[in-house]
Amino acid sequence: MRAALWLLVLFAVAVAGALFAGNNQGTVTLFWPPYRVDLSLNLVVLLLVAAFFFAHAVMRALAALFDLPRQALRWRTQQKERSMHAALLESLSHLLAGRYIRSRKAAEAVLAQEASLSASGQEPGNAAQLRAIAHLLAGESAHALQDRAAREDHLRQALEQASTRDAQETRDGAVLRAARWALEDREPKAALELLQGLPLGAGRRTLALRTRLRASRLAGEPMEALETARLLAKHHAFSPVAARSIVRGLAIDLLNGAYDPAQLQRVWGTLEPAERLLPEVAIHAAQRLVSLRGDARQARDWLLPVWEHQSELGDSLRVKLVAALEEGLESLDAAWLARIETAQRANPRDATLQYLAGMACMKRQLWGKAQQLLTQAALGLQDAGLHRNAWRALAELAEQREDAQAAALAWKRAAGE
Repeated sequence: MRAALWLLVLFAVAVAGALFAGNNQGTVTLFWPPYRVDLSLNLVVLLLVAAFFFAHAVMRALAALFDLPRQALRWRTQQKERSMHAALLESLSHLLAGRYIRSRKAAEAVLAQEASLSASGQEPGNAAQLRAIAHLLAGESAHALQDRAAREDHLRQALEQASTRDAQETRDGAVLRAARWALEDREPKAALELLQGLPLGAGRRTLALRTRLRASRLAGEPMEALETARLLAKHHAFSPVAARSIVRGLAIDLLNGAYDPAQLQRVWGTLEPAERLLPEVAIHAAQRLVSLRGDARQARDWLLPVWEHQSELGDSLRVKLVAALEEGLESLDAAWLARIETAQRANPRDATLQYLAGMACMKRQLWGKAQQLLTQAALGLQDAGLHRNAWRALAELAEQREDAQAAALAWKRAAGE
């Protein structure tokens, strides 16, 4: 469409020119005493147009001639900038390839070339960011070469160069690299201090949270590590299985840091509902509470959600659950006894439930029923600890009946003979 319009305009100009020049009888007379020159108007117009184009060409040629020094300077500057960027890429390539000495030399070459350009008044537009990245590459190489003094010097200069507003992302990257260096130097406190200096948005990025998680765990701060792991799980930084495992381990570490029942209950209150439902966490919390001479009823309340789904647990977790409940059988109430009996009747061949029901009956002085359940359990238990405890309880029951032969046999089996 545009070409058709230009063609129409060209035709219109040709027609107008033909109409103007075809019947134009005008003349232009020049008086140059004692001469007189008569020229046709068409010729004068053509001469004026030709003179205009000639003058324009001469001015363009003169401008190009006078611009040659500037063009030469620009070309030299471009060559230096290309060489500088090539050195930057070379430094990065050598760093990735593990050639740290060459990477460091290339980064220092970038800094030297940039300083030369700035001294000549041809400073690049992104000079500060370029210097910061070059210092970071040199610092990374120095870190790999165990040159800590050079690394810290390059880091300081990188932070200085990245202090401008337009280089904020580069500064955040420098801080994150410094935190990682501190972790590799086994200085988690220094890494946490660096991470605290990040802006709020940068501190919640996945890389920053991963670094904070590692630093918190190394620094022995399970509460901060747990909060960081929760954020990472919300950001889907881990697979569901890995997130569950990490949160479970950190929650257990947090529980292990409590040294009295009141402190343990406060720690339990800081856990999220989903974390309290984790079988390993609930069982460990209950065992920890009983070991600290806390309220056994409270421990059983923590274990109740796990008990309600005990049929879905693996064998090792069911053994741990039974062991946790066994530690507080002296204060077992009627409701829990009914739960245990109901579960045992629903699974009459489950040796673990038989053992727990038998020990509960023994604490309630139901000797006959306890002996029956424990005898059945002792023949089917796979866990060595529960198997030994079952025979030990049978030996005590035999001694109460004054059956010395049965007691001796039970003690032998408890000892593994």
